[in-house]
Amino acid sequence: MNTTEDRDDVRLIDCNEAEHAAAILDILNEAIVNSTALYDYVPRPASAMSTWFASKRAGGCPVVGAVDASGKLLGFASWGTFRAFPAYKYTVEHSVYVHRDCRGLGLGERLLRELIERARQAQVHVLVGCVDAANAGSIRLHTRLGFTHSGTITQAGFKFGRWLDAAFYQLNLETPLAPVDG
Repeated sequence: MNTTEDRDDVRLIDCNEAEHAAAILDILNEAIVNSTALYDYVPRPASAMSTWFASKRAGGCPVVGAVDASGKLLGFASWGTFRAFPAYKYTVEHSVYVHRDCRGLGLGERLLRELIERARQAQVHVLVGCVDAANAGSIRLHTRLGFTHSGTITQAGFKFGRWLDAAFYQLNLETPLAPVDG
């Protein structure tokens, strides 16, 4: 099987609203409709992307994309606020989404490795991933990259006529080098 590591035509970029909002929305909406990767019911309207990108910009959160040689977005990854209290400032919750036609090629790993590196540069201490407990592929990805299971909230969501368990995985980094209160 070819992986994206074997392909020179896949590169990582910083996504922007003008060029990538529609493709990100397509990937998110496919996940909403067909999976438990997002505990959401209704596809998001195009107008939601302006707020989404504004939130990422305001929080200094990266939006990393994987694109092919033609510039088509194959997947993306980002992070956001873990919880809205000041003492959580060194912890972020990340997300990685890959286009349905590109899963299993190593894109998720490439994107998550890039987020980890950017987290170090941004002086983040903990990356948290909330994964549907039945999503074996995402759990394998996280554990392969050193994330540890930190707990599961059983029956946290209800979708597709069944209860869903939310499993949390975390990776502690050596950063920040000089953490401070306040």
